[in-house]
Amino acid sequence: MARIPDGELERIKREVALLDLVRAAGVELKRHGADWIGLCPFHGDTNPSLVLTPAKNLWHCLGACQAGGSVIDWVMRREGLSFRHAVEELQKALPGGRGPAPVLDPGLDDAALLRAVIGYYHATLLASPAAIAYLDQRGLNHREAIERFQLGYANRTLTYQLPDGKPARLVRERLERLGIFRASGHEHLNGSLVVPVFDEQGHVVEAYGRKLRDDLREGTPLHLYLPGPHRGVWNAAGLQGAREVILCEALLDALTFWVAGFSHVTASYGVNGFTGEHLDILRRCGAERVLIAYDRDEAGDRAAERLADELTGAGLRCYRVLFPQELDANAYALRNAPAAESLGRLLRHAVFVGQGAASAPREASLTLAASSPERAASAASPEPPPPPPEVPVEVQGEDVWLTLDDRRYRIRGLAHNTSPDLLKVNLLVRRGEQVHVDTLDLYAARPRASFVAQAAAELGLDAAVLRKDLGTVLLKCEALQGTGLASAAAGTPAPAALTPAERDAALALLRDPQLLDRILADFQRAGVVGEEANKLVGYLAALSRKLPEPLAVIVQSGSAAGKSALMDAVLAFVPPEERVQYSAVTGQALFYLAETDLRHKVLAIVEEAGAERASYALKLLQSEGELTIASTGKDPKTGKLVTHAYRVAGPVQIFLTTTAVEVDEELVNRALVLTVDEDREQTRAIHEAQRRRRTLEGRLAQAQRDAVLTLHQHAQRLLEPIAVVNPYAPQLTFSDAQTRTRRDHEKYLTLIDTLALLHQHQREPKTAERDGVTLTYVEVTPADIALANQLAAQVLGHTLDELPPQTRRFLTRLDRWVGAQCAHHRIERSAFRFLARDVRAMTGLSATQVKCHLHRLVDLEYVLVHRAPRGQGVVYELVYDGQGQDGTPFLTGLIAVEQLTTPGYDGQRSGQTGQRSGRGRPAVGTRSGGGRTPQNASSAAADSDLPRPRSRTRRNTRHGTPIAS
Repeated sequence: MARIPDGELERIKREVALLDLVRAAGVELKRHGADWIGLCPFHGDTNPSLVLTPAKNLWHCLGACQAGGSVIDWVMRREGLSFRHAVEELQKALPGGRGPAPVLDPGLDDAALLRAVIGYYHATLLASPAAIAYLDQRGLNHREAIERFQLGYANRTLTYQLPDGKPARLVRERLERLGIFRASGHEHLNGSLVVPVFDEQGHVVEAYGRKLRDDLREGTPLHLYLPGPHRGVWNAAGLQGAREVILCEALLDALTFWVAGFSHVTASYGVNGFTGEHLDILRRCGAERVLIAYDRDEAGDRAAERLADELTGAGLRCYRVLFPQELDANAYALRNAPAAESLGRLLRHAVFVGQGAASAPREASLTLAASSPERAASAASPEPPPPPPEVPVEVQGEDVWLTLDDRRYRIRGLAHNTSPDLLKVNLLVRRGEQVHVDTLDLYAARPRASFVAQAAAELGLDAAVLRKDLGTVLLKCEALQGTGLASAAAGTPAPAALTPAERDAALALLRDPQLLDRILADFQRAGVVGEEANKLVGYLAALSRKLPEPLAVIVQSGSAAGKSALMDAVLAFVPPEERVQYSAVTGQALFYLAETDLRHKVLAIVEEAGAERASYALKLLQSEGELTIASTGKDPKTGKLVTHAYRVAGPVQIFLTTTAVEVDEELVNRALVLTVDEDREQTRAIHEAQRRRRTLEGRLAQAQRDAVLTLHQHAQRLLEPIAVVNPYAPQLTFSDAQTRTRRDHEKYLTLIDTLALLHQHQREPKTAERDGVTLTYVEVTPADIALANQLAAQVLGHTLDELPPQTRRFLTRLDRWVGAQCAHHRIERSAFRFLARDVRAMTGLSATQVKCHLHRLVDLEYVLVHRAPRGQGVVYELVYDGQGQDGTPFLTGLIAVEQLTTPGYDGQRSGQTGQRSGRGRPAVGTRSGGGRTPQNASSAAADSDLPRPRSRTRRNTRHGTPIAS
């Protein structure tokens, strides 16, 4: 429920006359000094005990009830109302109050009932300081807009407008069917600014709600619509006769344009919310051009591209309005006041993106202003100019070169312009042997005129020619800055546009049932020999950059073993615009990157030693998903020292290599460590591959390498950062023997998610909707889990080869004995504990030998140590479960895929009926519980071969698990 502002409560207590309220209740009052007294109506009063103090607007009963308070307390007690309802009633008595609230008449039809609700929300907004303050905050407190579009505020008081008695239930049921109320009885748009959408007959067909507060509990949607498919087009009347239409991503962005004076504007319902009705209204109003003003983020750019394809196919010319990165129309207008000028400038510089087969332009001129003369004066959005002639551009490092006839221009410093109001560059023009160079702001008329005059004198050219050249240079700089080619000049390539043939080839790769085999084969073709698990894990880790929490990778090996070759091979499969590679990074360097420079990208650092000073930043990027820093700098306008906040947004996938044996433990815990194969057989295979590359066949294969890598880069561009849902997650198991497995478990789950993400084009995307929020996702399959189990064993597991032969034989005997004892006592292996003397009796080894072997097994986590009951000595638990006898790596605690049950919701909940192979234990710090089952406390005592102290079983009230005491 929306909180009533304190200021509003104080206003009611101050401005509503208590004396009038008490007299209106029929209480006779007499003056008594500065106060008034009378009989208290709340108990059987015979002597005047009710005292009113007009100076403070308070009352108090000195008799039996001892009640008192303000005007709100009087109405609550007198009328039997709740606090909020009493405030609602008193607000009507305020000067300029709401007046009588409309009652939702059960006799109204659905359309009239919905209109009445919107009317009530509108009246609520006008009387709500919180809602008006929010409109002020968003720059939308515009009286004409509020009235014209019937903006409202839902604060959970609509219930009070229901009629009394049985009709209230009938009206509530109808409103629930219309989507105003939820099944829980709450208002669907509660706490939201409400923007209704009307059809041509004035009926409400849709309503959008934007929460006023952003600090709600996690998972609360900030944007809501009425349930069901989107209907209607906002501001359809304003589009009539408009040859040019501004199309925004959200309704508040469209409202921002309207308030700034651009009435020919409407909005989709989010990035995927352009409907057939939108296209129909564009056709009926005679629109020829559409200015797509979607948000300047990854989702907005992709949606704008799809929308442009659809609109050009319908015969419309499309332009893209380019806000600065990560900004939308409202945020941009707030930062760049006045909005009419800043938005108008962006509209004039909109980038042409597509030409439809449109009919000839209508002769009617375009009217952009609203009906009122005040707004007409501020509207100034002429038709965007046609696309300029294509000028060839050469990017050489930070320099951009243009050639115009016999004149060659060099532009330097373009990438440093982060504000749309500034275009300061170092500009050089060369004609033959004559050169002129100067630094100027191309948006400033006087510096341009000075540049033209001096260049004309030095180059011997007509000033008119140079003025025309300078105009071409300015437009090209704006295009470069807007489309991202400016960042290309700074070293970040722009995304490549795929041809239909390239797109088809990439989709064919992604839809290949043998996709993983293709990836490994293409690694071979790219020149990487062996390292099958490392190649696949590296590829998946790089791809996980598209997930909310990517994997980090450290490739570890000796010098010249091939760690850099492995990293370079993986990075070669990643599109250039989605990877950032450095040889070394200083401690503060990452903090001062642009906000989106690393978002959903691979950050590769050639040597971990080169990132030693930036290790803190790398840990934050991996754990928190972003970097923030506050730094002191000069204000460019005032010259005063001010604090600037810098933010680098993630997620980012981190890829490092190292030759160090001991790596920062905090960094290792957050990453998958891949160890390069340094065996002699691998060295021999690398030598053979190096010799083969010198042959004719090798040279031809090397020539095809670029085509293979380009295909994979195109394929990765087509992979969307779609949500991944794992329906088998409740059934999965993982070792919980050490606290570090908390992070290892997250890596394992992310590995599964990445495999599902890679196969998204082979699976049907699904959707789910809750509270007006739609989630599109792909599901994990058992095949993903099976492969993840294999890969996890390779990178997170052990191999018995790391044990000395004697200890390995000791472990094998111990495993067989523990298995026999568990079968005999019918308990799980995780519940079985044994003593060192039990092992000596079983093996016949000396105490020193048993101690040595157990120490090795504890160090390598094959055996866990627990404190014995009552703190006397220690007992052991065997974690190893017989895997890896053939020398292959293994990871204990993973469930076999064959044991997974099909997820469902029919009572057979995941993980309750399946046989588990996990080795989980309750983690309670340095002390470990006695196991998961009550049998554990008594099994050892019942075993004649394993003498144990007699123990009783008590209930651990903290964990709810029986333990021995």
